[in-house]
Amino acid sequence: MPGWDSQTEYRLTDAGDVLKTQEFNPRKFAELVLYSAHKSENDPYFGAVKLNKILYYSDFNAYRRLGHSITGAEYRKFNEGPAPHEMLSMRKTMLDSQSILIESRQFFNNVQQRIVANREPDISVFSAEETEIVDETIYVLWNMSERQVSDLSHTEIGWKVARPGETIPYHTAWLSSGPIPQDAEEYWREVVRSNAK
Repeated sequence: MPGWDSQTEYRLTDAGDVLKTQEFNPRKFAELVLYSAHKSENDPYFGAVKLNKILYYSDFNAYRRLGHSITGAEYRKFNEGPAPHEMLSMRKTMLDSQSILIESRQFFNNVQQRIVANREPDISVFSAEETEIVDETIYVLWNMSERQVSDLSHTEIGWKVARPGETIPYHTAWLSSGPIPQDAEEYWREVVRSNAK
């Protein structure tokens, strides 16, 4: 879904010159969680799975468009789609500092675990372009259930070629979510393996 264009065919752009090492930025990650929770407070579908997808698409779309992610978080493959490896430790830190609360809400036959912003996010840590990407991501995913955003993330090349628990390389952001030719799928599996070492 890079670029939110469902008509895009499989392609690999020459991204070699703009590949950058991503360094995790805890402050930007925390503010992105707060911003996403604040903007999504009226989204009935907003829960842990949806938050992870907002973070994933925001970071990967920023990497594709700007040449760097917003937070530098490490996203790994899980059954419900990509999720940031740093989420559990950051959530604990944010709970301890009372920046967020965890709210359990009955939603149809399930109980949602929602992160609720307990303070205003500091958006000064983001560039205008980064904020625009996050706003666009939240808007596009707004009417989607957690199951729908999870299914959508399963169409991403990085998620498809990674093994469970494996890191999804940022440079897979340049690949469209169209059908993958067999030789390209084997190539990207090897790229994912070499990055995991």
